[in-house]
Amino acid sequence: MNGLATHRVLGWLEGLGRITLLGLEVARSLFSQRVDWRGLTYQLYFIGVKSQSVVLITGAFTGMVLCAQTYFQFHKVKMDTATLAVVGVAMGSELGPVLTALMVAGRVGAAMAAELGTMRVTEQIDALRTLATHPVDYLVVPRLSATVLALPLLTAESISVGILAAYTVGTTLLGIDHAYAWHNMLKYTQPQHILMGTIKAVVFAAVLALISCYKGMNCREGAEGVGRATTEA
Repeated sequence: MNGLATHRVLGWLEGLGRITLLGLEVARSLFSQRVDWRGLTYQLYFIGVKSQSVVLITGAFTGMVLCAQTYFQFHKVKMDTATLAVVGVAMGSELGPVLTALMVAGRVGAAMAAELGTMRVTEQIDALRTLATHPVDYLVVPRLSATVLALPLLTAESISVGILAAYTVGTTLLGIDHAYAWHNMLKYTQPQHILMGTIKAVVFAAVLALISCYKGMNCREGAEGVGRATTEA
């Protein structure tokens, strides 16, 4: 039992070390290589534009549900007009970046791992090396850069749609006063809440892309290896 636990801990530490080395390679490439605008543009479209629908739907329903549940509790103590303030702070600093990252991870992270895993199994990554092309520069950097650029923008969209959906539900279905609702939201939703959410989105994006690319480029041989890498990503 102790041997199995030790083996798992060592395996986890080895994976952490490999991911760290991959991150250092990406950092080196970002400051020493020219930007692959074609690859970056395609990844921005794939990661950002094609993820908008699921992110916007998630943000809207989260805002509506949060507004309704907050209102039901605040109504008991006659604090109805503070409902949107809670929604603004929660969406801006916590729920917006977290839920957006989860949605993008489920869609984009698995796709990255599957694509890179297939390239590894079919020896396309080895072919890049024989052509004097560094796989990290050509495959990982555009994906990580696009994710870091796209996720904060998707988070901003999710927050905006969530607050708008909460405002619509609160004022039309729950009877919250329009003026007091906006006043309280603008009063208690401070710039540091939005800044905190943006920083979280950038960190989540870097971690998401780095882990997904690592799993794809280090998957085992065969279809089973690709499937396992996709699941782990």
